[in-house]
Amino acid sequence: METASVDAIAVQQRLTELRQLIQRASYEYYVLDAPTMPDSVYDQLYRELQDLETQYPELITPDSPTQRVGERPASQFTSVRHNIPLYSLENAFNVEEFANWQERWRRVAPTVAEFEYVCELKIDGSALALTYENGVLVRGATRGDGITGEEITQNVRTIRSIPLRLSLDNPPPVVEVRGEAFLPLQSFEQINQEREKAGEALFANPRNAAAGTLRQLDSRIVAKRKLDFFAYTLHIPGVVGEGEVEPDNPSALAVTSQWESLELLRQMGFRVNPNRQLCRSLAEVQEYYDRWSTARLDLPYMTDGVVAKLNSLALQERLGFTQKFPRWAVALKYPAEESPTIVENISVNVGRTGAITPVAELRPVQLAGTTVSRATLHNSDRIAELDIHLLDTVIVRKAGEIIPEVVRVLPELRPAEARRYTMPTHCPECNEPVFKPEDEAVTRCINISCPAILRGALIHWASRDALDINGLGEKWVQQFVERGLLHTVADLYDLTAEQLMTIDRMGKKSAENLIKAIAHSKTQPWSRVLYGLGIRHVGSVNAQVLTQQFTDVDQLAAATPEAIASVYGIGDEIARSVHQWFHLEANQTLIERLRQAGVQLAGEAPPPVNTTSPLAGKTFVVTGTLPTLKRDEAKSLIQAAGGKVTDSVSKKTDYLVVGEDAGSKLDKAIALGITQLSEDQLLALLRESKQD
Repeated sequence: METASVDAIAVQQRLTELRQLIQRASYEYYVLDAPTMPDSVYDQLYRELQDLETQYPELITPDSPTQRVGERPASQFTSVRHNIPLYSLENAFNVEEFANWQERWRRVAPTVAEFEYVCELKIDGSALALTYENGVLVRGATRGDGITGEEITQNVRTIRSIPLRLSLDNPPPVVEVRGEAFLPLQSFEQINQEREKAGEALFANPRNAAAGTLRQLDSRIVAKRKLDFFAYTLHIPGVVGEGEVEPDNPSALAVTSQWESLELLRQMGFRVNPNRQLCRSLAEVQEYYDRWSTARLDLPYMTDGVVAKLNSLALQERLGFTQKFPRWAVALKYPAEESPTIVENISVNVGRTGAITPVAELRPVQLAGTTVSRATLHNSDRIAELDIHLLDTVIVRKAGEIIPEVVRVLPELRPAEARRYTMPTHCPECNEPVFKPEDEAVTRCINISCPAILRGALIHWASRDALDINGLGEKWVQQFVERGLLHTVADLYDLTAEQLMTIDRMGKKSAENLIKAIAHSKTQPWSRVLYGLGIRHVGSVNAQVLTQQFTDVDQLAAATPEAIASVYGIGDEIARSVHQWFHLEANQTLIERLRQAGVQLAGEAPPPVNTTSPLAGKTFVVTGTLPTLKRDEAKSLIQAAGGKVTDSVSKKTDYLVVGEDAGSKLDKAIALGITQLSEDQLLALLRESKQD
């Protein structure tokens, strides 16, 4: 027994040694680009590690190099809430706009005399949030909407420049790292060459290819595509102020600046962009921006601008956030790329609301790292303004996430055979007459039976923020509609696996999985159902607001436009749209069929309101991240005590409940002299209210 114990200790020691050697070799190869270990030695060590882990599977650890690629594809991705929100950045498109941004943040902190910026290249990829616990990678998530993303840890493990274990002897309990996953241009070109040989559609650009790769359910495909990663943000809970460490977290590493954060990330084993620069003046920022406007074209990856961050973390904390952006960082984008090409045809798309959008079919042209062959023409007013003809030479523009658009026509190059384009008078999908309201620029098909409107409604219903029906994509929707299986979203709940198996390329397993996903959608909450109905002007946020006030579909359907508009955050236009939708007979029939199918058309009743409480009638605003309460929980407690919760600070606000990373609401509250409460103070106030 003693010999067996000694053997186990020896095996464990050898496993630890092998993992450390392989991790160091991978870091040198993938991060430093300076390998010291010959490939043959690496392969020998890796095989020894595999053999030992096969012999002793109980000793496999999540951070082992052998665990980078999962053996089984994931069935689906789950939605996760970010520990720290991923804010987007405010854009500046020239140095003058950057100077205006600088002036705005200096008005918030007028006493700051000296400051400096860290300038980094803005990588054109997909943002990732990584969580490490005790030095080991435990979660990787996509950015999503900044509040929630998709958990894709299995895919993140395949990226060799992301360490599975941090290179620290005594890592903090929790480390949050943000960065950009991207496809190097060489990998992108190789993937497209392989797809072309296989007769598959080519990826349009490296950014889309990276995003699509990260959402592959099979991590072996992700590993094959060789994504890379640059880390750019570090957060260690327990570090406060300028490097001060909280007493109960002595292992936290104190950093005082963004520059130090990048250096610490490098020490932890991450790849950080080597082209960063510390700038001490606006002139230095401009020099960096100008230099990389052309130098970036020689880089092995795509960039579309420069990110400038205030270096001092204490100043970052002081400035905080607006409702959308951090005040201490800005994306200084390079000008939109433009290129001439020829309009070969003009087609129209019919959206789920019936909106008819003209699209220019172009002779393919390279633009901002993308092959562009289509560009929006927006509407009939824009068509008239451009005076566009078929076979015209036009200038096409694309910048960042903006859809390519035709910005001007070159009439001097117009050939004799060019023909003026006019908008269709009938819907190209259903051949019914189209309609253009006097107060709108958009031409619409108003036939609710139009196949295009139906397809759009089904795709929207199945989307992630609505009913989230995994597997019901555009390809299947197209076939289901063409085969006459679906006429409304309610028809989804009458489908059988046998019906689906009659569709080309739909096997038994796929059909059964889709039927299960449709059945699961019945459990989605009332707010998602309302959003999924696709009522004009009702986005996911408005749907949540409305369902908090109208807790079932019958209440909302019976509400007057005035009652709907009285809900905080809902205006007259939204109210009219909702009221009109529920008063159409076809929609009333749809609701009844969804009710019969078992779809959730009601939410939980709000808690009873205490009208005698001292808080009755008091108005609260909650900002930032509270230590223990979620924002919805705090809101429910306040409302149960008779208080009212709104989203914006005004003279009518009585209390501002302040959490971590409070932004502009705190600034406004201070200016208005509004009482501020911490979470503890709020809970104490609620306890007093309950005793009264």
